[in-house]
Amino acid sequence: MASLDPATLAVVCALFGLLIGSFLNVVIHRLPRMMERDWRTQCAELTGQNGQEAPTAEPLSLVKPRSRCPHCGHQIGAMENIPILSFLLQKGRCKGCGKPISPRYPLVEAITAVLFAYAAWRFGFTLASAGAMLFIAAMIALTCIDFDTQLLPDDITLPLVWAGLLINLNGTFATLSSAVIGAAAGYLVLWLVYWAFKLATGKEGMGYGDFKLLAAIGAWFGWQMLPLVILASSFVGAIVGIALIVLARHGRNVPIPFGPYLAAAGIIALFWGKQLNQAYLGVI
Repeated sequence: MASLDPATLAVVCALFGLLIGSFLNVVIHRLPRMMERDWRTQCAELTGQNGQEAPTAEPLSLVKPRSRCPHCGHQIGAMENIPILSFLLQKGRCKGCGKPISPRYPLVEAITAVLFAYAAWRFGFTLASAGAMLFIAAMIALTCIDFDTQLLPDDITLPLVWAGLLINLNGTFATLSSAVIGAAAGYLVLWLVYWAFKLATGKEGMGYGDFKLLAAIGAWFGWQMLPLVILASSFVGAIVGIALIVLARHGRNVPIPFGPYLAAAGIIALFWGKQLNQAYLGVI
């Protein structure tokens, strides 16, 4: 693949992105349920009810059981699980019961494919390209999970911190010292904002998952990117929040997850962070 021209490499990685996007849909759907099941098990152990419900619960992981329709339980066959194409051929409906399939499934697959292709075109056949795809996949999964549940699972954020430090051992996206400081500073900045807001209002403005996500972004791109990420995520979040309130009649007291905007800002930092930082420094 090292000899492939950029366009061919981008096409190959787009196809790979479709497959990864299909897997991300499984992660998005199942990981929160796996977490909830673990919490219930832990609560049962603490209350002395361990084992009362566990025998009847079907084993659940990212690979088992086979994907099925949430409405009728119809198992999804191989020909029904082709990224995007199966959705189009089935006209967005389950083959078993005919009920609508969420358009988010093909959307996640398409976005993953496009971003993977752009990463391959931008970075070529390099460690940076492979790292970019890993980072993109994590951001997409975290975005959808946070929108659904207002949770940013430690199973994704914490390994992402370590992955960022490891990939920067040779300075792929930032120097190692900058990555270490970025991880610490990313966590502490939002931790301080959290406590300042809580002391001022008595309310929790964000969750600890946001701290860990910003720490991961700092580990990947260094502390120099943190001001850009915070500014970009706040700007995007403000626009989307206002739009939801005005257009969708989203209640002002209904919490809006911040993780998706951090993730979007992280992808901006991945592709255009250095240029934006240089442009900003040139202005001031």
